Amino acid sequence: MRDIPVALNGFRLTVVEAPEVKQKRDGSGPVTDRNGATQFVVSLFVKQRPVAGQRTPKGEEIRVTLASDPGEGFGEGEWVELIDARVNAWEMRDEETGRVSSGLAFKALGMKLTGTEPVAVSAASEK
Repeated sequence: MRDIPVALNGFRLTVVEAPEVKQKRDGSGPVTDRNGATQFVVSLFVKQRPVAGQRTPKGEEIRVTLASDPGEGFGEGEWVELIDARVNAWEMRDEETGRVSSGLAFKALGMKLTGTEPVAVSAASEK
C-alpha cells in the first residue's frame, strides 16, 4: 500500500529545519517527481497536543517531502499544518551483509502556518 493518509490534527508540528530543495544522495542535483516538479524537504518536531489530566508523551522529529514550494515564512520554531499528509512504509535489504532497514517516509502536498499555540483539549473531545 502506498500514500496512506495521515491525520495529524491531534499533534503540534514545529519547524526544526526550514524547507529546502530536496537533493539527490549522490549530490547530482534536486529530486523531482515523475512530472519534473522539484521536491522540497522540511524537518518537523511532532508532539501530541496536551490533553487535560494526561501526561503528554515525548515527541519525534520527522522529515517530510513536500510536493510543492512552501514559500517564505517557515522559519525554525514556527507551528505548521501539513496539507494532504501521507505516509509510506519502506524496506531495504543489503545483499552483502543481510541487514534489513525499514521505516516510514512522510510526504505532503504542502504546508501552511498555524501561528497559534495549540490549546489543551479534554480527553472526552479527543474521542
